[in-house]
Amino acid sequence: MAVAVRLGRFLPLGRSSAPAPRLHSCAVGNRGRCVPWRLRGSEVMGNPGAFKRSLLFSALSYLGFETYQVISQAAVVHATAKVFRIEEILEQADYLYESGETEKLYQLLSQYKESEDAELLWRLARASRDIAQLSGTSEEEKKLLVYEALEYAKRALEKNESSFAAHKWYAICISDVGDYEGIKAKIANSYIIKEHFEKALRLFVRPLNSLCWERLFLFTRLK
Repeated sequence: MAVAVRLGRFLPLGRSSAPAPRLHSCAVGNRGRCVPWRLRGSEVMGNPGAFKRSLLFSALSYLGFETYQVISQAAVVHATAKVFRIEEILEQADYLYESGETEKLYQLLSQYKESEDAELLWRLARASRDIAQLSGTSEEEKKLLVYEALEYAKRALEKNESSFAAHKWYAICISDVGDYEGIKAKIANSYIIKEHFEKALRLFVRPLNSLCWERLFLFTRLK
């Protein structure tokens, strides 16, 4: 309705009864007198058909701009809602992790395993690994979960290489996978593990992360 009202300003309301505009100049008559003269509507507007087409084009352009504004605003609202949604999920995940609700945490995060958010993905890697270490998890399930955790950690790292947690859990998950790939693979992976623990420590904003230091010290001793 608002758009229609605005467009109404551009559209003619019918034939006007107002007199045609006068020019401030004058024409010289037969007797040399200055006689005011009028311009007809077609002379003011040019070709009436061309004028209507121009007016229609202006109206459509205006309507297109209004539509663009509506779509842009909707996109911003959607993006904002998505950010708030992810933050809400992360808050729930952190609460469940601190409460020791390992299975509930895994169930929550598994719903978003296709997410592109690094913060969510490394938490899912951690949750998968924690489920794998539960006493009730079979050896077959444990192996699947270990490789699943590595995949989530890898994706988290791809999405955000500046995330210390992504580096940390990627290194831990590579270490876990080594248990299924033999001694040679485990030794080869030790260099990768050390590299990512070092990156995690450099990116970590707080002065100490005991697990990173512990793992880094371990792999330094193995060299």
